[in-house]
Parts: sequence; C-alpha cells; structure tokens
Amino acid sequence: MNTVPFLDLHAAYLELKEEIDAAVTRVLASGWYVLGEEVEAFEAEYAAYCDAKYAVGVGNGLDALRLALLAMDVGPGDEVIVPSNTYIATWLAVSQCGATPVPVEPDPATYNIDPKRIEAAITPRTKVILPVHLYGQPADLDPILALARRYGLRVLEDAAQAHGARYKGKRIGAHGDAVAWSFYPGKNLGAMGDAGAVTTNNPELADRIRLLRNYGSQVKYVNEVRGWNSRMDPIQAAILRVKLKYLDEWNKRRAAIADFYHRLLYNKEIILPHTPQWAQPVWHLFVVRHACRDDFQKRLAKEGIQTLIHYPIPPHLQQAYENLGFPPGSFPISERLAHEVISLPIGPHLDQLKLELLSRKLSSIIPG
Repeated sequence: MNTVPFLDLHAAYLELKEEIDAAVTRVLASGWYVLGEEVEAFEAEYAAYCDAKYAVGVGNGLDALRLALLAMDVGPGDEVIVPSNTYIATWLAVSQCGATPVPVEPDPATYNIDPKRIEAAITPRTKVILPVHLYGQPADLDPILALARRYGLRVLEDAAQAHGARYKGKRIGAHGDAVAWSFYPGKNLGAMGDAGAVTTNNPELADRIRLLRNYGSQVKYVNEVRGWNSRMDPIQAAILRVKLKYLDEWNKRRAAIADFYHRLLYNKEIILPHTPQWAQPVWHLFVVRHACRDDFQKRLAKEGIQTLIHYPIPPHLQQAYENLGFPPGSFPISERLAHEVISLPIGPHLDQLKLELLSRKLSSIIPG
C-alpha cells in the first residue's frame, strides 16, 4: 500500500546532505567538541534571524525553559502561569525550578492560552507568564505583555514549535523578556539530536543563562552559582547553521501544504485550524478536530496515512501532576481538545505525489 508518512526526516537530510556532511566534518576536524566558535556562530546567526540581540545555546528545549526561569529567579513558593493545553515540558520546567504551574485555559478558536483568562489566575506569588506558541501559531502577545507590565511580571515565551513565526509582522524571538526554543529533530528547525536555545534582548538574562548552562562558571574551576551542564553540542550547532539558511523556504513549503488542506477539507466533517489576521504561523503541525477522532484516525491508518495526537492527555490529568489535585473536568476546553485533535501529515518534504495520494484518500474517507 502507498503510505503517507507523518514527517520524513531522512528526506530532509538527503536534500542538504553535502552541506551537512561538510559541516559535521568541519567540527570533527577542529578538535573542539564542547561550546566554542561553532556554537557562538550559530548563536549570532540565530539571534539575528529572530530579531533578538542575544541567543544562548543549551542542551535541549526543556533546559531552555528551565534555565530561563532560573535566570528570572523563579524558585520555591513562586507561581508561573502556563497554558492548560500544551506539551508537558512547559509545566515540567516550572516544577524543576521548585515553582508551581498555574494553568489557564486556551482560546477555543486558536488553542493558545486565552489572554482574557490570565488576570484571574494572577496572585501575589505569580512571577512569570509563560505563553506557548502552540503548533507553530503565535499566541496573542500584546494583551499578555500589557498584563505583565501592569502586575510587574516577566514573560517567557515557549517557542519550541514556532521557528520563523511572526506576530503582527515581527518575528517571534524577543517580544517577551526571553524566548525558549527546542531544536528537537522533528521541529521546523531541527538538529540531529537534542539542542535548544534562549533568545532575549536583555543582556543580564543572557549572561545569567550562559552562567547557568556551564556549571555556574565563567572561568574554569571558578563556580559563582550552582549551575547545570546544558551546553549545545558544536556538531548540532553546525547542522543548525546549515538548516537555518533553508528555514524560510521550508516554512513556505509547510504553508503551501496547509493551504492544500484548507482547500481540500473545507466544509467537511472536521474543524480546521483558525489563524487570526495578526498571526503568521509556520505550521509545525496541522491540527484538526474531529468529534469521532479515534475512529477517524483508524480510517486514516487503514489508508496508509500516518497521523499523531498532540496531545492525548492534558498535563493536569497526567500522573506526574496528580499532586496538584485537578480532577477531570477542571479544564474542560483542554480536555475536549485532547479528545478531538489529530495532526495530519505535514513537512517540507511532503511532495506533490504524496499530496495527490493524500487528496484521493482523504476525499474517499471524508464526505463532502
């Protein structure tokens, strides 16, 4: 049977094989395998791409979130406002600082945190608001930033899925106090292993994160604080430097596939993504909703169409967070989304032949 893969990472490597191989060989020949010039070059290039003054490379996206929170002095007794509809890493970063995640429901149209619901969640212990640019679509930042200014709070953006996205014409990268990034292989800008970064316009936050990522040390064997070991691998930095040159083009390919889905599935039995006029998403995922999602996924699988569920269990219902005491029904919008969302195949290497195959199969499965 002809199948349509959810995402083809091998094809991404093959397209850039010559450049990636040369970049890896360059690092291997350099004799420098932790931090160094290759990481510094990527940091400078990625900061410029994000319209930010600074970028700090770290080990992965979760570390990016945690170290940014620690740099903001988040710790035990503090609260951080998070979306109830997100991947659990957003919550884990807060918990790993000793703070408490305080969930806020999403906008039912965009699935991102609803700015109108945030103020009710602010308490004297709130220190940071942590919006997520979910599925590659920017959260509505202006009202969030206005709230933060009013209450004297910091804003840390989770942009793990939003490389290249724009909010009101400006690239995600430095709207808030800091922005955390993941370069997990399946991201729009993906390494060939784990990697992450934080971008910011704040030099003090950038310096603090650099300190925290390297054992709390700027000078070898001199440890100023109790830091971590979370340093971007120079091989991954070299690969990311190659891929960064193609990110905008690959995002355009994703956008073309999103347009294809909107045309093909319009007025069918599923709910399509909604994009506000002020948002320019990068379609990390193309997430639709279906009232009978599990049956729909089985029908797609039978036709060779690979899909994923992002995410089947909201963080507040995970065993890891049962201590917070949120029973089923506590966040009904997020819980409903968890039962209805399904991510269709999308990626810069979903070629015309696969799109034609998708068109035939989806048209046969979904009534007009």
